[in-house]
Amino acid sequence: MNARFEQRSAQWVVFAVLSAFLAGIEFQPDAARSATLMSQEQATQVVSLRNLTVKDGVVSGELVNKSPRTIRDVQLLIRYTWLWNNEMHPGEQSPGDAVYSTVEGDVPSGGSKPFTYRPQSPLPERPDGHFEVSASVAGFTEIIPQK
Repeated sequence: MNARFEQRSAQWVVFAVLSAFLAGIEFQPDAARSATLMSQEQATQVVSLRNLTVKDGVVSGELVNKSPRTIRDVQLLIRYTWLWNNEMHPGEQSPGDAVYSTVEGDVPSGGSKPFTYRPQSPLPERPDGHFEVSASVAGFTEIIPQK
């Protein structure tokens, strides 16, 4: 009797999981349903950065959508690379950092969108080196309409 109960329970679990899975597919909105990994080179053919400026650690610029579809929620990687004045004898702890920042909202096909990233705290001013700041696209969502 115990084995029979376990078999029935297992059948209900499978039924419940399968039902939830099918319901989820049926009610998903127009959007990409799976992640696609692409190289940095491939990604820059879809979305790129232009007019990038850096002042006091604040990074500003413009996202450009080069794809035939709308993109949304572009994730940027902002790198604060610390360069020592004397690379042969660097200090004990580099103040360099890297952060991800999401530019929320849609960018239509062929369109652009301005962005600004402000660090949570000001960059330290130190006499033993300086920061080199860069930004790149780390990810995005491309909207693919349902057929």
